[in-house]
Order: sequence, then structure tokens, then C-alpha cells
Amino acid sequence: MSSKKVVVLVSGGMDSVVALHDAIAAGHDVVAAVSFDYGSKHNHREIPFAKIHADLVGAGHRVIDLIFMDELFESDLLKSGGDIPEGHYEQENMKQTVVPFRNGIMLSIAAGFAESIEAEGLVIAAHSGDHAIYPDCREDFMKPMGDAIQAGTYVNLELMRPFIALRKEDIAARGAELGVDFSQTWSCYKGLDLHCGKCGTCVERKEAFAIAGISDPTEYET
Repeated sequence: MSSKKVVVLVSGGMDSVVALHDAIAAGHDVVAAVSFDYGSKHNHREIPFAKIHADLVGAGHRVIDLIFMDELFESDLLKSGGDIPEGHYEQENMKQTVVPFRNGIMLSIAAGFAESIEAEGLVIAAHSGDHAIYPDCREDFMKPMGDAIQAGTYVNLELMRPFIALRKEDIAARGAELGVDFSQTWSCYKGLDLHCGKCGTCVERKEAFAIAGISDPTEYET
């Protein structure tokens, strides 16, 4: 794969942070790391970690305000929504955390930004573990979205999804290979002082480290 000038979507969660470091390891020139503040209950916990890792690799960090999503969209992940459900991340009740068309909106905005700064690629950390619950993380969404981005930009901007066939434990293993400090990432949807240990994304985080055989540095409430 040839080196590209890329923008990486970095929420501050473990997947996107590993994607950032993976892009550097692959020889890409990361010209920006982009985070979105869309009014989720945990944005304020995630985004500072995105900046830490952007600074670590020497990439400019941009936070884009999408607060209209909290005002207009229905999701328990948002501050305007109900309580975050607890349980396994593949359970039916986890659909309450879906933010409608979130990735479509974020990728559209990131594509416009990337073309404006003459980037050639846009990196997103969507992975197969997300597929059960989140329709805009699946390859049958990502491929046509990537085609639309390429067709709709003069630079034929490529939507790069290096983890699309991987599970979260594979991403944890890749992060360990790259020396990523996972204590400097955030997953919990509740956005409290500590990871709750009970919501779907906390359960997924615990499982990923356990299956990968990697020590989990996370401090959980339970």
C-alpha cells in the first residue's frame, strides 16, 4: 500500500486511537486527527484522549461541533436521551445507543475537510464487532459511502477502513504491537469518572483485552 496524506477520525476510544497509530506505522502522513462533539454522554471523556494521541504523533487535532445531533436525533447515547443500557454489546437493547446515520454525517463532513486540506485518504476504525448493532459501521454501508466520497471529490479521496474485517480483540492486539497506552483511551458510554464496567462498550472492552491475552489497564467501577 502506497503512502498517503490522510485524515484520521479519532474519537479517543481504543479502536480509533489504534487506527491513528496504525496509519503512522503504515507510513502515511497524518495531516489531521478529527474528533466530533455531537452531544454524547461520553464525548467530554473521549475527546481529551484523542488530543493526547494526536499530539503524540504530531498530527493537528480538530474538534468539530455537531451539537445539532443531540438536539434533533433520538438515541440514549446522547445527553438528551435516556439511560445507557447495560449488558452484552450484541444484545437487542444496545440498539438504544445507535445515533441515526452518525457515521454518514461524520464521514461527509470529514471528507469535505480532507479535500480542503488536500488529503488523499480518510481513515475510519469501523470493525466487524460493531456490525451486529450499528448499521453505519458495516461494509455494505462503508463501501458505497467510500464510492460516494471518491466520486464526489476532485482528489478521488479514498475511504480507508483498515479494521473492517477485524474484531475488537484483533485491534487490541494490534495496539499492543504498536505500544499504544490503552489507559489513555476511553470507551464507557456513561461518561462518568470511571468506566462503569457494565454498559455494552465496557463489556466489549473487557472481552477484547481478555481474548487478546492483554492486561487491561482500565479502572472499572465494577
